[in-house]
Amino acid sequence: MASSKIPRTVKAVNTTQLIRLDEEAMVRGLNRQHGAGWLAEHADPEATHYLWPALVHRLDHRPEYSPHWRCMLLLTLRDGQQVFSLLDVLPASFTALPENLDRATKTRIAQRLQTPMQTVAEWSQRHG
Repeated sequence: MASSKIPRTVKAVNTTQLIRLDEEAMVRGLNRQHGAGWLAEHADPEATHYLWPALVHRLDHRPEYSPHWRCMLLLTLRDGQQVFSLLDVLPASFTALPENLDRATKTRIAQRLQTPMQTVAEWSQRHG
C-alpha cells in the first residue's frame, strides 16, 4: 500500500519530467489544473519547475491510486511568468525524483508557493 505520510520537501523538475508526471495523472484520472497538452504548449521548455506535496488525497472510486499526494506546483511559462498550479502525483513517482535542492532553496520555494500569485486559470483567462 502506498504511504500516506507526506514528505516535507520541495523537488525541482524539468519540463520533460513535469509533462511525464502530468500525463501519468491524466491517465490515472488524478487532479490536474489544465487540459491535455497545455504544459507542452505553455511551460517554458528550459525552465525548472517546483513541486511541494501539500496534502494526502484519496479517491474512493480509484483505490488503486490512493492515497496520492496533491502537490503545489510553481510553474514557469514560456513568457517568463511564474504561476501557481496543483498536480496530483503518485508517491512512488515523487520519491523517484532526485533530491537536488539545498535547504535554503527549498525554504524559498515553499515560501513563494504560500504567497498569493497568479494561477494557471487566471493566466489562461488573460491569454486565452
